[in-house]
Amino acid sequence: MKINKKIIEELVSYLKEFNLSEIEYSEDKTKVKVSRSLNNSSTQLHEINNNKTDIKKDIDTSLKVTSPIVGTAYLAPEPGSKKFIEEGQKIKKGQTIMIIEAMKTMNHVPSTQEGIVSKILVKDGDPVEFGQPLISLK
Repeated sequence: MKINKKIIEELVSYLKEFNLSEIEYSEDKTKVKVSRSLNNSSTQLHEINNNKTDIKKDIDTSLKVTSPIVGTAYLAPEPGSKKFIEEGQKIKKGQTIMIIEAMKTMNHVPSTQEGIVSKILVKDGDPVEFGQPLISLK
C-alpha cells in the first residue's frame, strides 16, 4: 500500500490550523488517522519558537501529573472527608492524589513523581480526559 504524503501533510496542517488533537480521513479502502498531543510541552515550545515570543513567559515549566483515564475527578475519598492532597503539601511518587470514577468504578490516581503541590488543576466533581493535567508540582 502506498500512502499519499500530500494527504498526511494536509491533515497535519488542519491539526495546527484548527488546533485539533486528532483527525481522520478515509477514501475507499484507505484510512489515515493523524494525531498530536496538545499537552506536550515540546509542541508548545516549537509553537512558541515559531511565534518568536519570550519562551520564559509562555512555557509552564512545572511538573504535571496527568489523568490516566477519562472520568470524574474526586479530591477526597468520600464527600465531606479530608482531601487526598492540598496545595503546598509535599507528596511522594505513588501517593494517591485523587480518585477518578469511570464506569461506576473508583480508580485511585497515584502521583507519577514526587514534589510539592503548587496547584490543583481540577475541582471536585470535574470531568477529566485522558492526559489532562490534574496537578502541578514544584
